[in-house]
Amino acid sequence: MIERATAEVAAAFDAAELDDLPPAAALVRLLDVGWQVTARYSFVWHLPTVSAEQDASRHAPVLDRMLELIRRGQDTGELDATLPPGWLLTGSLALGRAAEQEVKSGRMTIGEATDAMHHSILRLLGVRQQPGPE
Repeated sequence: MIERATAEVAAAFDAAELDDLPPAAALVRLLDVGWQVTARYSFVWHLPTVSAEQDASRHAPVLDRMLELIRRGQDTGELDATLPPGWLLTGSLALGRAAEQEVKSGRMTIGEATDAMHHSILRLLGVRQQPGPE
């Protein structure tokens, strides 16, 4: 089921036309698409912790796309270029994990966690104003 969900996320990213959007808007769309697929596989929220290697493999479609978007945004000046892209990706992943924990604990709904995650990641990346819907 994890492999199926991962394939579904990758296909959803391809369909989201991320390359046609400015980097910050593309990041928001990427996060939305990923969370929409995850919501259909709610059992994954309760799986036991896996090794760092397994976790990186599972999230490769998301991480690869995010890193690409961060680099593109830094190149265009839309995102903060004072920090390495890998560091910004790691920080974004940590914020995603925090959002996941808030949902698992019942302190936030998926919608609340998604909004908080969008806002926080965009702030981390140096976006001053959240992009509107495209």
